[in-house]
Amino acid sequence: MSIQQYILDHHLNAMRIHGKRIGADRSGDRVIAVHNPYTGETIGSVPKATVEEIRDAFAVSRRYKPNLSRYERAAILNRAAAIAERRKAEVAALICAEAGLCIKDALYEAGRVSDVFLFGANEALRDDGQIFSCDLTHHGKRRRVFTQRAPLLGVISAITPFNHPMNQVAHKVVPSVATNNRMVLKPSEKVPFSAILLADFLYEAGLPPEMLSIVTGDPREIADELLTNEHVDLITFTGGVAIGKYIARTAGYRRVVLELGGNDPIIVMEDADIDEASTLAVQGSYKNSGQRCTAVKRMLVHEAVLDRFTEQVVAKTRAWSYGDPSDAAVDMGTVIDEPAARLFEARVNEAVTQGARLLVGNERRGALYSPTVIDRVDPAMTVVREETFGPVSPIIAFRDIADAIRISNGTAFGLSSSVCTNRLDYITRFVSELDVGTVNIREVPGYRLELTPFGGIKDSGLGYKEGVQEAMKSFTNLKTYTLPWS
Repeated sequence: MSIQQYILDHHLNAMRIHGKRIGADRSGDRVIAVHNPYTGETIGSVPKATVEEIRDAFAVSRRYKPNLSRYERAAILNRAAAIAERRKAEVAALICAEAGLCIKDALYEAGRVSDVFLFGANEALRDDGQIFSCDLTHHGKRRRVFTQRAPLLGVISAITPFNHPMNQVAHKVVPSVATNNRMVLKPSEKVPFSAILLADFLYEAGLPPEMLSIVTGDPREIADELLTNEHVDLITFTGGVAIGKYIARTAGYRRVVLELGGNDPIIVMEDADIDEASTLAVQGSYKNSGQRCTAVKRMLVHEAVLDRFTEQVVAKTRAWSYGDPSDAAVDMGTVIDEPAARLFEARVNEAVTQGARLLVGNERRGALYSPTVIDRVDPAMTVVREETFGPVSPIIAFRDIADAIRISNGTAFGLSSSVCTNRLDYITRFVSELDVGTVNIREVPGYRLELTPFGGIKDSGLGYKEGVQEAMKSFTNLKTYTLPWS
């Protein structure tokens, strides 16, 4: 079955407002075409929601009062996990078609989605309260303080990016369901079908439709309504820095959770296992076509091992196959679209004119951009000063640990990092001095569980964490009460 036929047969070509299919038969000027990045063909279209439809979604959500028990929430999420696992191949094919990710990466993402559901189900059952005795001081009383978490009074407005079409959506939706909240979510207009399918999994699993709406549309028309609607209590956004800062300026007196860009280094010390380090560097650069906020975007290498590391990275890059994303043998598909590929090509060309050396790659055909390695890179070059959101591996030499820390901290971003060393003194110093949210030792910057805290500082975020547990905290109000206690 073709992806187009799949979309039609499964009724994915319409947004879901409170579970209802909205806008499936609109005229051409009120739809957004969705294209396969590899072939360029149109795989379907979604409606351009009007501002009035967005307002209606929020108003109906606000009126609905969820009252699912912990058991009921967990049961819904467990059923959704089973559906996602059973239909993993369909999910992967859809992600591959609308995002251009190779089928290997798409299957991995489909598995992660199932994990998010399962972690959410487990966390929904956990008692999230605390107890404090009050007779701890000389003037204390025989009382106890208790806390409990409650859903937000208003609606959560969620906006997700293109690079993980379903998993990023799951990380917004699942904590919302687990905490008995209501959400209106707008996925990237480039990859809307994965979000719509995830919503259908939840409806099939028994989620009251008023608890989740998926709206699609032109951000220029509807973005401000998503940020300023009177019923919005919290905005959760994953995406670019410029948009994140616009949201922070526009949102007003609302909670805002921003997970923004990254410029993550892998730092290779002189004692590192070079074979391990180069493998991590290549995997961290090219998985998901390099389109992850936690992808390896800078390779900082001690000058004592620079030549050996560079040689191995080049060899492993040459072995990293790329091409038709639907080919199961391919290691990497396209980037999201041709303009993105052109940007990477231009940044590499600029770096070469400024003194960098192209070792392999920088070949482009449409949205297909080859894995690329450049060395002799200066930290001031745009390719490493800014976030280059694609499969580019810039190698930067450093002298010692102080130099490595200085270079690593020398960008506006502070999301994650990778450190390749076996020396405890190095490890403790990196953990203490790197200005990032995560330090992974002998692992790629992006390593995490779907459950664990994730997020950054500086231009990577405001310090709030995502991950199922932390998102559930963000999505709730903490209430304190006290009782006499003998």
